[in-house]
Amino acid sequence: MPGKVYLVGAGPGDPGLLTLKGKRALERADCVLYDFLVSRELLRYCRPEAEKIFAGKRGGAPRRPQGEINHLLISKAVAGLVVARLKGGDPFIFGRGGEEAEALAEAGVPFEIIPGVSSGVAAPAYAGIPLTHRELASSVFFIAGQENPLKAGSLVDWQGIAGSNSTLVFFMGTRNLAAIARALVERGRDPATPVAVIRWGTRPEQEVIVGTLTDIAERARTIEPPTVIVVGKVARLRERLRWFERLPLFGRRIVVTRAREQAASLRDSLEERGAAVVEIPAIEFRPPADWAPLDDAIGRLDEFEYLLVTSANGVRNFMARLEAADRDARALKGLMIGAIGPVTAAEFAKCGVRVDFVPHEYRAEGLVEALSGRDLRGRGVLIPRAKVARDLVPRALQERGARVEVVGAYETIQASFAPGELESLLDPPPDAFTFTSSSTAAHLVRLLTSHKREMFLQRAAIGSIGPVTSATLRSLGFPATFEARESTMRGLVEAMEKHFSRRTR
Repeated sequence: MPGKVYLVGAGPGDPGLLTLKGKRALERADCVLYDFLVSRELLRYCRPEAEKIFAGKRGGAPRRPQGEINHLLISKAVAGLVVARLKGGDPFIFGRGGEEAEALAEAGVPFEIIPGVSSGVAAPAYAGIPLTHRELASSVFFIAGQENPLKAGSLVDWQGIAGSNSTLVFFMGTRNLAAIARALVERGRDPATPVAVIRWGTRPEQEVIVGTLTDIAERARTIEPPTVIVVGKVARLRERLRWFERLPLFGRRIVVTRAREQAASLRDSLEERGAAVVEIPAIEFRPPADWAPLDDAIGRLDEFEYLLVTSANGVRNFMARLEAADRDARALKGLMIGAIGPVTAAEFAKCGVRVDFVPHEYRAEGLVEALSGRDLRGRGVLIPRAKVARDLVPRALQERGARVEVVGAYETIQASFAPGELESLLDPPPDAFTFTSSSTAAHLVRLLTSHKREMFLQRAAIGSIGPVTSATLRSLGFPATFEARESTMRGLVEAMEKHFSRRTR
């Protein structure tokens, strides 16, 4: 039986503009064909084993012929695969989605259209330009700007659009900007009509040039595709309504070094503030070589009075092994449970477990301080954690007479990258690297040094989540530029905002 093709609109660049239905199609797909204008961040929704094929077209560069793309879609579906054709913007607005759908229909291949947010709508919105306004424009034209307005037999009614008060939105018109402006003026548009040229709309590298039909070609003479061109009175509202470029981290390229499965909260916080986030996971987590020590400790929970966990990953693996032993949260009754910070406590909460205490200072020293008023002589303390970690907590508790048992709940290893992948992630160079633990710092420095790319750390700001990570960075020869006052993701982001606000004053 044939498979199915989903023609998915990926939106104009901001990965958050992908629709939920589009996300579900990516999660199902066996094969994904994606365009040049599609954010690579969206590929993280694909299954690891899914085949990913670049089918992009970029002006002036070699391109995959449309016929070849059509053949790929059909052949993959006929082979029984679910195919996601990921297209920038909306498939049916200057995206050749109609041509691809026709080819699929002719071949008898089942397909579905999943609309996307068009760049013609989103780019002006991110530039602070409403396409319609009760007092300025009540209609909008979307126009292919790559057509020469002087050619005979044009499909565009230049006389009609020039003589209207409508907002005009041109796609792919960068090279023809001068000709477009001249054609509109010659056919009756006021030469003083405002114009905005928006490059890479909705992305952190968004650039907007404003002018009038008289001078916009000169003002935007150096701008490169891709752009959306907005012509109309609404463009003058930009100065008052521009919001995207005013975000505190707009345009900053920030590297997140956390493990891939832990990066979401920091990545989302940075993107909400306008940053371009580059994920270079310095570490990966894997199960310990042997589960027996942890399983044995779980089988003897009644021998312990305290359970101390120093990471969300430790919570996940501990609770998973508890379930593997046919036990649940009730087995923790009677234990005093301590979590190193709110994120670790939240991971317990997902399992229906409420922790008894979280230290004021979210690091090992804080955990020790939280137990300072307790008599620990002869008390059993279980600490499931990474195989290699600081010994401060167990050593301090043993000195106070506690019976401490440390068991490996997971191992931390250096992440691996495909040939050329790291170099690609570092182009263009980052403005800052963020480190949320000593292990991410040590592994990333080792990784960059092995690839002879440590100069990027020397040229960028370095953000640390707290004193321990900062001390590790100093020992590695890359002192922190800024440090979080509170050892949380929120604290790290706030410190970064302050750092870059000082630099732009």
